[in-house]
Amino acid sequence: MINMKRRTFLKGSVAAGAVSAAVGAGLLTPRMVLAAWPTAAFEAKTVDSALDALMGSHQLEGSDKISIRAPDIAENGAVVHVSVETSIANPESISIIAEKNASPLAASFLLGSDTEGYVSTRIKMGKTASVIAVVKTGDKLFSTGKEVKVTIGGCGG
Repeated sequence: MINMKRRTFLKGSVAAGAVSAAVGAGLLTPRMVLAAWPTAAFEAKTVDSALDALMGSHQLEGSDKISIRAPDIAENGAVVHVSVETSIANPESISIIAEKNASPLAASFLLGSDTEGYVSTRIKMGKTASVIAVVKTGDKLFSTGKEVKVTIGGCGG
């Protein structure tokens, strides 16, 4: 039994040492992991500029094949639960936009092929606004929205 603990300790030490050496040599850096992060889209100040930076267009087409589940009244804008589901065939991505936030793009999810069109997350909202779900498929953008009333702001409000 004592030998097993020693072996586990040695394996963990060797693994930690290898990771430390890789980080020290610059082989593992956060920049490599976050290389595809759409910085311009998340820093955009308007809905149109966020969509342009993220999807290359802001031409949205309304769709009844997208449903948003969010509270009618969010008592605390710091934590607003939002779920988006779509029956549109082959969705490539689902994005969630809080229209009146300082940075409107709240979340964006890239979906793999054969993935169900469903996401669920929590977003921050500074004040009462429309929450817009945008589904990208091919070169088209489909959307739907829902008004969420915020009683206590979560984005510095």
